Amino acid sequence: MELYAKVLNYTMPVFLLLILVEQLAARRMGKQVNRSLDSVSSISSGMTNVIKDVLGLTISLLTYDWLVGHVAIFKINATWLTYAVTILVIDFKGYWVHRWEHRVNILWNRHVIHHSSEEFNLSCALRQTVSTVFDYFAFLLLPAAVLGVPVEVMAVVAPIHLFLQFWYHTRLIGKMGVLEKIIVTPSHHRVHHAINPIYMDRNFGQLLILWDKWFGTFQEELEEEPCVYGITRPARTWNPLKINFQHFWLLLRDAYHARSWKDKLRIWFMPTGWRPEDVKQRYPVYTIADLQAYAKYDPPGSSGFSIWAWTQLLVCYGLLIYLFAHLVTIGFSHAAVYGGFLVLSIYAFTELMDRNPHAWAFELVKATVGLGIIYWLGDWFGASQQYPWLTPLVGAYQVLSFFVSAYFSAAIRAGQPLPEAESVHQHGA
Repeated sequence: MELYAKVLNYTMPVFLLLILVEQLAARRMGKQVNRSLDSVSSISSGMTNVIKDVLGLTISLLTYDWLVGHVAIFKINATWLTYAVTILVIDFKGYWVHRWEHRVNILWNRHVIHHSSEEFNLSCALRQTVSTVFDYFAFLLLPAAVLGVPVEVMAVVAPIHLFLQFWYHTRLIGKMGVLEKIIVTPSHHRVHHAINPIYMDRNFGQLLILWDKWFGTFQEELEEEPCVYGITRPARTWNPLKINFQHFWLLLRDAYHARSWKDKLRIWFMPTGWRPEDVKQRYPVYTIADLQAYAKYDPPGSSGFSIWAWTQLLVCYGLLIYLFAHLVTIGFSHAAVYGGFLVLSIYAFTELMDRNPHAWAFELVKATVGLGIIYWLGDWFGASQQYPWLTPLVGAYQVLSFFVSAYFSAAIRAGQPLPEAESVHQHGA
């Protein structure tokens, strides 16, 4: 996990830089591909995901290490061919897991966050789940295990395979000629993220589009059918923690309200979106019926409000870099507390982004926890040894964050327009 944390500290700035480049390129092309708060929500989601991954909070019920030890017929060295086979096996696994996540009710909860943005851009690629507690699908790596592909090779290829799925989340690249027949391109993935009926549940490939063409799930992007993005039951929130568990909460409520015990049990394994008939009638859920008439989630804000949201995000990102850079010295137990604080911070400022009039209360809890950590440890997780300025800075941020958020919350409760950038600067943002 320490190695993965170090890799993330190098790759995350690259992703953020590319998001900025995409925004600048879109402006130059006269296109709008980003909305400010949507991008903050997407990047926040990515941060919660990497915190979970680095802290190892996903339990694999069957590990690749175990598979190799029990089923390997051969023992092979790490050559270029080994890496090629490994990436094919991982991509094959990725296709089927992705397909099942779209087709099975309970598995959709693992993936819904990734589709929840009503935009399609590089930042939405970072919308990744924190709701995956158990990984059931290591058995799909059986071909590599039988061949004896070393664990070390799998450990190198898996994150590379994940990172290579970032670039095609964009509207700025058109069709790519002959490559459209082999690899997943932006055009293919735009189809995958669209909720137009003709595009739904298509193009599950992660690196190779060949799987979709072979298994009958391919759909080409059509000029006469522009993609509409999002999910058919809109999330209606910027809070990534809420989005992660909305679908699970709906399933839980439906299972509780269903009159039939058969429905209570089978709802979890039915096709995505299935609900018992009696529950649908008594507890209707809004679903987009007219794609052209649907209005995207866009609570009123201001430039100052947007600046404050980005400030909160960047502060959390800076603290995340510190956590990943000093993971070993901080230790697992303290790192878990640190990660929990960051998740609480994200929850608090995204509640404010949703214009929750009580967002100040979450900020108060966050500030109390942050200052309590400093009091408990005597500094900010060992920062005084190398960065003596960091602890007072983090402490001052807790206080400032509470007062600025309380100011915005008061304006929301009073029904007043949120102040513009000049007013926010007067209050220390």
